[in-house]
Amino acid sequence: MAVTESEADSTHRGTPAVHEGILRRQSARESAARTYARALPIVPVRARGLTIEGADGRRYLDCLSGAGALALGHNHPVVLEAIRKVLDSGAPLSVLDLATPVKDAFITELFRTLPAGFADRARVQFCGPAGTDAVEAALKLVRAATGHGGILAFTGAYHGMTAGALAASGGAPDLQVGRLPYPQDYRCPFGVGGTRGAELAARWTESVLDDPKSGVPRPAGMILEPVQGEGGVIPAPDDWLRRMRRITADRSIPLIADEVQTGVGRTGAFWAVDHSGITPDVMVLSKAIGGSLPLAVIVYREELDVWQPGAHAGTFRGNQLAMAAGTATLAHVRENGLAERAATLGARMLTRLRQLQDEFACVGDVRGRGLMIGVELVDPGAASVPEARDSETDGWDSTTAPHPADPELAAAVQRECLDRGLIVELGGRHNSVVRLLPPLTISDEQASAVLDRLADAVTAANRDHQRTG
Repeated sequence: MAVTESEADSTHRGTPAVHEGILRRQSARESAARTYARALPIVPVRARGLTIEGADGRRYLDCLSGAGALALGHNHPVVLEAIRKVLDSGAPLSVLDLATPVKDAFITELFRTLPAGFADRARVQFCGPAGTDAVEAALKLVRAATGHGGILAFTGAYHGMTAGALAASGGAPDLQVGRLPYPQDYRCPFGVGGTRGAELAARWTESVLDDPKSGVPRPAGMILEPVQGEGGVIPAPDDWLRRMRRITADRSIPLIADEVQTGVGRTGAFWAVDHSGITPDVMVLSKAIGGSLPLAVIVYREELDVWQPGAHAGTFRGNQLAMAAGTATLAHVRENGLAERAATLGARMLTRLRQLQDEFACVGDVRGRGLMIGVELVDPGAASVPEARDSETDGWDSTTAPHPADPELAAAVQRECLDRGLIVELGGRHNSVVRLLPPLTISDEQASAVLDRLADAVTAANRDHQRTG
């Protein structure tokens, strides 16, 4: 399938011919494992900040941001400058695990951002280029350090696509990891929600660990996301996170915080664990730390540093361009208070989205933290979750029990958003949560435009859904 002469001639003009030709060839040549490309049939050719321009000349507001990898949006000047500086210097671009000035600067900036007291006794391990490899490293590390084999993880979790990371995720096909309830208000596993639901989840964890007949042996570690992303944008209650820290510390179980998507200011604090004030034993970091380029590390307490040379290695763990871009990104977020900005703007966006929830019965829940926001779409015509508890037991009543998720409506909202020049992703247990992950550099005006387009998309999708339902 060669590029036709007419397509080649029009490449620089941004025409439908180029757009359709590239999409056609992608469909014919690429793997069936494609995901984003199926729901987002666009061909980006230029991008800056929040905005992407497609090969067809259309412009889009990007609230996917490389699945959260673009803390500063596309092609931010400080990132481009850092990359050009390395390119122009003549420095090697890939150096395995050798020491370089670029790596030294990255580690120094990274440690400057870590939770108080953590950096003073921490070690960093550079992994393969993806977050899932860092998760694998974390699991291997705690197993080596403790001599135990089991891992505790949580319902709804997502930790990556390699075998060990998948085993700790909510969609694991085989039970290789002990599973614990993750607290949430809207679809509380205990039908309670709020502080009571979080307390029951914590008690369940204690019971599993302390009951000699629970069927769960002493684990090598516990891994959790401070805000579940793919699980549906579910923030963990701060008190519950502090409880998990106490439970694991009291039992000498290493606590692993997966901050692959939540880190670098995304949730309104530099690291999502900062909200609760806890210091985990291991932090898994990727996505935004590379400033849009592939980079993944784990940072952990020095007492866990039992690695033998080569115990966890990788050819591309010395990506100098990613380290330079990451240093620039970390410093820019820190020096310009972008985490605080994310907290303020995210709160305003949630307030407006909750007005949308009041207007549309199909908007079941609006939740998030900082600029990590989820809108869950439901079928209000279907029966609520059965056996919801009444208010006398501090639980759901018949008016607050959640309706079933509506993934078809969510997909329709995503399509309507794209038609209006807005890129959003779906997630959640049933793929019914519209997710917003805009860059931390989004302006007030751009945020308003995003919410306007989303509201219009919900209106249109809901109207069509009711007509055909």
